[in-house]
Amino acid sequence: MQWIIVENYGDNSQNRGITPKHLIFMLLNGEYNHTIDTKKRLALPVKFRRELGKTVVLTKETNKCLVVYTEKEWKKISDKLARLPISKDAARRYVRLKLAGAMSVKLDKLGRILIPDYLKKYAGLKKDVVISGLSSRLEIWDSQNWKIYREESEKNMDNLVSELEDLGI
Repeated sequence: MQWIIVENYGDNSQNRGITPKHLIFMLLNGEYNHTIDTKKRLALPVKFRRELGKTVVLTKETNKCLVVYTEKEWKKISDKLARLPISKDAARRYVRLKLAGAMSVKLDKLGRILIPDYLKKYAGLKKDVVISGLSSRLEIWDSQNWKIYREESEKNMDNLVSELEDLGI
């Protein structure tokens, strides 16, 4: 678990009613190997369960993986999706796939979620999976697909960094 302390949050914070001197929040990060059991259940990493809460939203993500959002984060995402222009074909398609593919799932007492067949099929999930923590969300990948994706990305790391520099990162 990694905690970030933000001390200087600028003038905009006053407009949002933020009054504490220090803002503290947790980032979901790391890479974890897990397995899907015979009943299609997947245990989420122990260190994230408290932050995730009792119910999460599971949906499709690009690159043939699944994404797990907290209910609070999902509300932000779905609000943004609702504001996309329905006059644009790409927006309509993305919203349909993301929202229609979403499923609210409860964590059981052991921190497991049930992965619906349609999502398991979409992501090509077999038994072995990788759960990747990406700050405000988790991604679930078939372990073999993750290995291929990660290796390709690592080979192109210099190009990725170069592209991101244009974004100020």
